[in-house]
Amino acid sequence: MRYGAVIGVALMLTQFGYSSAAAIEIEKLVMPGQVVLSHADVEGQCSSCHTAFEKGSQNGLCLECHEEVGSDIDQKAGFHGLYPDVRDRQCKDCHTEHIGRDATIVVLDKNVFDHKFTNFHLVGKHLDAECDACHEDGKRHREAPGACFDCHRDDDIHDGQLGDVCANCHTPMDWEEVDFDHDTTDYPLLGKHREVVCLDCHADATFRVTPNTCFGCHEKDDAHDGRSGTDCGKCHNPKDWQDTSFDHDRDTRFPLDGGHAKLACDACHSDDPFSDQLETTCISCHVEDDNHEGHFGEKCDTCHVTQDWPTIAFDHDRDTDYLIRGAHRKSACIDCHVEPVFDVTLESSCISCHRDDDVHKSEQGEQCQDCHNEYAWTENVRFDHGLTRFPLLGKHMDIECEDCHETQEFRLAETECLACHAEDDHHENRYGDNCGLCHNPVDWELWLFDHNAQTDFILDGAHVRVACDDCHRQSLTAMSRLGNQCGDCHKLDDVHDGEFGPDCGRCHSSASFREVRSVR
Repeated sequence: MRYGAVIGVALMLTQFGYSSAAAIEIEKLVMPGQVVLSHADVEGQCSSCHTAFEKGSQNGLCLECHEEVGSDIDQKAGFHGLYPDVRDRQCKDCHTEHIGRDATIVVLDKNVFDHKFTNFHLVGKHLDAECDACHEDGKRHREAPGACFDCHRDDDIHDGQLGDVCANCHTPMDWEEVDFDHDTTDYPLLGKHREVVCLDCHADATFRVTPNTCFGCHEKDDAHDGRSGTDCGKCHNPKDWQDTSFDHDRDTRFPLDGGHAKLACDACHSDDPFSDQLETTCISCHVEDDNHEGHFGEKCDTCHVTQDWPTIAFDHDRDTDYLIRGAHRKSACIDCHVEPVFDVTLESSCISCHRDDDVHKSEQGEQCQDCHNEYAWTENVRFDHGLTRFPLLGKHMDIECEDCHETQEFRLAETECLACHAEDDHHENRYGDNCGLCHNPVDWELWLFDHNAQTDFILDGAHVRVACDDCHRQSLTAMSRLGNQCGDCHKLDDVHDGEFGPDCGRCHSSASFREVRSVR
């Protein structure tokens, strides 16, 4: 009440013409105590901090002067902006005034102060740091530096080459613990590169002039001694130096498969493989392996495969118009392909290969397959003798070919009976060489001759009982010159001595020579 009365008096004095200086002097008289040294310059101007009869306006007056604190509260930054419920509190709750020039109105207990209510949270090694290591004596706390480089400039072993944002690599947990994402550079770290320490690639901590090619770092690891060039990445990869990522199938025009995949590079390539201009034909590498000595041309892959040189993939049945069967399968290629295979096209007829084997001397024609087969030249010979000019009947079917054919020139064989049966001719050739007139091939003894049907001389009467030799005392050729008169055969029997002529039949009959017919 006393203070309010004094204020009221001061206002009245001012109102009635007393000077403001007088009013100030009066205010000093009623102050509860001196302000702190930092506010001393406004001590005589109570209105700088107070508005009469309006206690709630005091905070606004404080922040008008302490603009930085006001800005922190508005932006929710710094201690005053981050502390809980700061907008609901009065400045005087923490900062009490009028308690003397030497009073401390900023109460800060370093032992309990929670740094999380600042713009710089303490983590890691910073938790162990002393306050005055960052906060210089005589300076406000908000003036303490907030960037790593502000405090750690002397610790920068990179000589400033990596900039001043230390947090890009280092962490407050441990200065030596580096958390740098190399992928943010032009050289991402892959595979084994992630396991190396920085100085393995970087000559010094300044990281100046660091090579970014494989050969720049791995020249000493080049087992090829530079023969394969300097672009190591064509073959090797960062996951494992020994794991060759070069894909011959993908990266060249010559895919490696089969036996080729097992070869060492220098089996085909020279000391400078990337300069080699190798031929891709089989023969260009395998000319010394060509057991055919060029006989089968240079297209080795027509028969051979890369899996195994001795393995033949050529299928004569599939890849040509000539099927290989029977004994032909046992033949070597050279047996038929005497001339270079790709230069001379072979005939596919049997005789074209087997002319020298033709024991028939071409007498049977050139269609060997009509009788022979591919499985065995001399076995299961199929031949139908019935289609020849001499069909085999009766006993002829049981005899061996050699019995009639002295040689295998079968066309030379005689077809007449006597050609084979001359020794069997008991007639001593009197009946000529046409044995078939009487005999047949079913059985030599089963002969049949019909004199009445097969000749012009009918046998009747006593003639029927007469043996052939009785009449045929000479050859049929000689007998054919006789006539059909009785006297031709019975001249010696003519008791009439030819007096009645040669036609004995006018009186005599064939039934009995002694029987005489009456003649009228």
